[in-house]
Amino acid sequence: MTKRTAGFCILAALCAVLGACGGAKPMADKILVNGRIWTADPARPWAEAAALRDGRILAVGSAADIRKTAGPATEVLDAGGGLVLPGFIDSHVHFVNGGFSATNVQLRDAGSKAEFVRRIAEKAKGLPKGEWILNGEWDHQRFTPVELPRREWIDAATPDHPVCVNRLDGHMVLANSLALKLGGVTKATAAPAGGEIVRDPATGEPTGILKDAAMDLVMAKIPDPSPAQVRRAVEAAMAAAAEKGVTSVHDVSGEAGFGVYQDLLREGRLKTRIAFYVPIASIETVLRLQLKPGFGNDRLRFLGLKGFADGSLGSSTAYFFEPYADDPRTSGLLHGQMFPEGVMEKRILAAERAGLQVAIHAIGDRANAIILDIFEKAAVEGGARDRRFRIEHAQHLRPADIARFGRLGVVASVQPYQVIDDGRWAESKIGPGRAKTTYAFRSLLEAGARLAFGSDWPVAPMDPVLGIYAAVTRRTLDEKNPDGWVPDQKIPLEEALRGFTINAAYAEFAEADKGSIAPGKLADFVVLDRDLFRIKAEEIRDARVIRTIVGGEVVFKR
Repeated sequence: MTKRTAGFCILAALCAVLGACGGAKPMADKILVNGRIWTADPARPWAEAAALRDGRILAVGSAADIRKTAGPATEVLDAGGGLVLPGFIDSHVHFVNGGFSATNVQLRDAGSKAEFVRRIAEKAKGLPKGEWILNGEWDHQRFTPVELPRREWIDAATPDHPVCVNRLDGHMVLANSLALKLGGVTKATAAPAGGEIVRDPATGEPTGILKDAAMDLVMAKIPDPSPAQVRRAVEAAMAAAAEKGVTSVHDVSGEAGFGVYQDLLREGRLKTRIAFYVPIASIETVLRLQLKPGFGNDRLRFLGLKGFADGSLGSSTAYFFEPYADDPRTSGLLHGQMFPEGVMEKRILAAERAGLQVAIHAIGDRANAIILDIFEKAAVEGGARDRRFRIEHAQHLRPADIARFGRLGVVASVQPYQVIDDGRWAESKIGPGRAKTTYAFRSLLEAGARLAFGSDWPVAPMDPVLGIYAAVTRRTLDEKNPDGWVPDQKIPLEEALRGFTINAAYAEFAEADKGSIAPGKLADFVVLDRDLFRIKAEEIRDARVIRTIVGGEVVFKR
């Protein structure tokens, strides 16, 4: 090919893309105007408008320049004078379970034993005999006095309904006597490795509280939902995401919704972009199928493998070096996936050799240290490559381990809402010393780590605006820390926004496609009713989503 021919081909290609040859076609099929745009693009942080075509961003600039790209058939998307941001990316959700939780018993804000029991009894009245009562997301820290619920509380109201309702962190459930019977859990039942059956200290009988691996004794008896039920849950989850400006999620719930996701994708009805993880226990299947990161398209993609190292702080199953301050008998539990000893390291190293991304749940400082050790071993064995291993939650860290995130290139996949939730009571469990490096967002940033923000929905609300507020202010939900709980770990607004946009895109190897507003990227936007950069930090939580746009299509409008 001659230089002249090559030059003609390049010109023709540009004409086709820009619609600039002959003046016959408008350059944009849609333009987004009447907003103040924060782009997350260092080359151009602010803009007035954007031109879109075929679901991607064609141009970003002044309102006058963007209007020049429009033709008679160009649709105008009005931002209503709001703040326009890249579509929010939630880096950690249990998407299907979140959809189911929206239709099951709601216990998150039950503030007393009486209210807890009343809501379960009310739910039982409306269900056919034999149907399970599930989800709940209860929080015993709201009770006065703080106490774990017991099966005796609800047995009288649920004689014909098995109950298995989880604490909001998902690492502890309350089962009623019928559910325990179905699961074969008795006084003589031994707890599995990585789990605990809480027993009455006087009688030795199970109280109904099962922690981590012990939850499976009952949960294994819960019937699988039908495809129709899963579809309804996914549709509810997509609607919830759109309402909060979430255009993409990293789904860590495994294969639960994969069939439905494929159906919706084929029908053109998958309105939320989903990047999903497969449980690390399924690594042999993944290796056999030779799945690679990024398999799929911009609506539905395979990311890698997700595992668990420990439990949660609220359930006293997060794994620490030192005992709990409120229960010196325990330092927490390693998760069942850590047994037999060495199996997690074996699986992570196998993933490394296959070039797969790994995301491991670790909350306690000892669990984080163990996983960082394994990641470091994988980095030595595999050599230099763009692996982007992740630790999910990374809540409680020894000071010495914080720097390892930056040095090893480990993504800290964190959930800022939990700062203002757990901060109400965390020090009572771990003491003020360990609290100094709890949710250590600023220290992680200073160490060179990349923070990807998420919600852990339905453990916490899928609400990035509330997450941004939490990261910036660290004001606990009880309003007892007006200057912020552990205020040294507050981060600037722009860093918080990056956590839900470009950093979250980086965590899924998608920063070239989304996470900022720049030409060539997917046309995903969220529009807020007020400018977060021009209001007080404590007012951020009052902002509301007024538009959510995915691929140039408005999927939510207030």
